[in-house]
Amino acid sequence: QVQLVESGGGSVQPGGSLRLSCAASGIALSMNALGWYRQVPGKERELVARITRSGSVDYADSVKGRFTISRDSAKNMMYLHMISLKPEDTAVYYCNAGRWSVPGAHWGQGTQVTVSL
Repeated sequence: QVQLVESGGGSVQPGGSLRLSCAASGIALSMNALGWYRQVPGKERELVARITRSGSVDYADSVKGRFTISRDSAKNMMYLHMISLKPEDTAVYYCNAGRWSVPGAHWGQGTQVTVSL
């Protein structure tokens, strides 16, 4: 049974930073495409960052230069390091894994990130 569990969300002030983690079980993250998505109420879930199976990374324009996606194959974890956070980054963040691309079949439960004064 595949399980993805996010952690690391919280409340920060604008300009602050957070690192989200996603722990995987039942699946080898090194063999999958990986992604971080976010969603706010009333809007569709959007892709924030992804890593392809070959290791190439890609970011939404709104987070380029501020967010970094990474994975640790030895620990079977993926991360999203976020700096210079803005109020518009407030959302529930989800990790995702797919055999060939994202969005794939496997989602975490989500972790809330709130950026406000």
